[in-house]
Amino acid sequence: MGTTVAQTAVRILIVAGVRRVYSVVGESFLELLDALRRERAVTPVSARHDSGAAFMAEAEGKLTGHPAVLLASRGPSAAGAVLGVQTAYQDQTPMVALLETPPLGPVIPGEVPASDLTGMFEPISKWCARADEPDEVPHLLAEGLARCRERRPGPVVLGVPSDAWGVPYDSAKPAATLRPPVCGTLGRSAEAVAALVDEARYPVVIVGGRAQSAREELIAVADELSLPVYNAFRRQDAFPENHERYAGHLGLGIPARQLDALERADLVLALGTQLDEVTTQGYRYPTAQQTLVLVGTGLEEQSRRGLTFRVDSEVEPFLRELRSLASPRTRRASAANAAVHTFMTPPDTSRESRVHPADVVRVLRKLAPEDTIVTSDAGNFAQFMHRYWCFTQPRSQLGPSSAVMGYAVPAAVAAKLAEPRRTVVAMVGDAGTLMTGQELETAVRYRAPVMVVVFQNGLHGALAVHQARTHGRLSGVTVPIVDFASWARGLGAAGYTVDDRDQLEPIVASALVRQRPCVLDVRTDPDVVTPDVRLSTLLGAARPGA
Repeated sequence: MGTTVAQTAVRILIVAGVRRVYSVVGESFLELLDALRRERAVTPVSARHDSGAAFMAEAEGKLTGHPAVLLASRGPSAAGAVLGVQTAYQDQTPMVALLETPPLGPVIPGEVPASDLTGMFEPISKWCARADEPDEVPHLLAEGLARCRERRPGPVVLGVPSDAWGVPYDSAKPAATLRPPVCGTLGRSAEAVAALVDEARYPVVIVGGRAQSAREELIAVADELSLPVYNAFRRQDAFPENHERYAGHLGLGIPARQLDALERADLVLALGTQLDEVTTQGYRYPTAQQTLVLVGTGLEEQSRRGLTFRVDSEVEPFLRELRSLASPRTRRASAANAAVHTFMTPPDTSRESRVHPADVVRVLRKLAPEDTIVTSDAGNFAQFMHRYWCFTQPRSQLGPSSAVMGYAVPAAVAAKLAEPRRTVVAMVGDAGTLMTGQELETAVRYRAPVMVVVFQNGLHGALAVHQARTHGRLSGVTVPIVDFASWARGLGAAGYTVDDRDQLEPIVASALVRQRPCVLDVRTDPDVVTPDVRLSTLLGAARPGA
């Protein structure tokens, strides 16, 4: 007797190394859920909302480099998954999303037809396809699992008819294997770049998430060639931030002196990274006078003024060749390079009467294990984490390069499921917590003891800063204080409220040893909106001209 489409699909997932399938359970893939129940190698994870499930799938792919699968039902379910799929597309994260499409059989009279939203994902997916017959599903799934990881990684989206999963499938099982990688003309490219490095007076490196596998080779190259290394936005785990060659994080609101090495550079090597708006500081760098070398596979064409070289290669083999060809340098680190580490030291807050956001990061960094995985949302609070955490271990940061909110909590759940032996801390603002924070219950249900640290100041901080600078007054940016500790306990987690700076360290220490999910509701000073700016100062400076 032959197997069904669903059973065949599960076997394909196992061969491809997929470990988890995330979804909000829907009737359109009941046969697939039943087939998953029979196999322990792939675990179905039932989330509380489709956006949470999508962020979980994206986070696992970003952390491990291997795709997770997202299941979405008709119309609203698929629409709810858009943010996670778009995040995967922008951040080059492997993912496979399976969407319900209308059934192949006849429509029951009077029944509202299912919406096929597959086409909506075409602009935000690497590959988008629909199965018109049940026996196409396994073949498309195998193809999608290969495509999502090769060249430029990203999400693939497959439309599957709701009545296709239970259909018998007797064909030979397709293999879900990667095609051989394409490395391009690496030898000649590496020789050309080595010559550029030898000739440059001030070469610098910008490294991104796709260089994770080349970390040790990157450290060796930075040491031998005396290269200052910048981490791209929210890719601070690409190069250790306590290394003497670390030049800074190209994020939001960074100190101006962190840009000294990049400002004076005549050659910029961009390794496994996207030169997005934040990383380039508003497309300010590389300047037209700086030669740019882009290294990676599946590079997109970029128009810029200035000399640009593209090397179509994975980062690790390129660096290995560069290291063998370029001449070693003995130049000592520049003053600008060495001074950057002083910005990572939290300020003296002993005179503060309220909890300072920098204290939260300082205490967490002091007490949490070195290899803690940190997930984060967008928001001004994140600037404190970016500056003061000091990422030293690989694959320890999960954050979207876009301004999407609601990422941190579901990403933390996925990270703990994928890496159960590591401590996982989600850093999130009060607004983002109420977007997808209900996934804390998912953590409780799957016994994933994550720590969620809510920076609660009752304010939309980023908008408050814009309003203060532009108008000298605030409008519509305050939000009421929420009792997140009670909320957490209602979801089955532990809950702590921190409104006194002296409480911070003992509560963090207690929470870290709890073997259950927990929330720290930290009431931070709303006046401290960024590491360098106080809201009262902005409002005071604006009043004379208001």
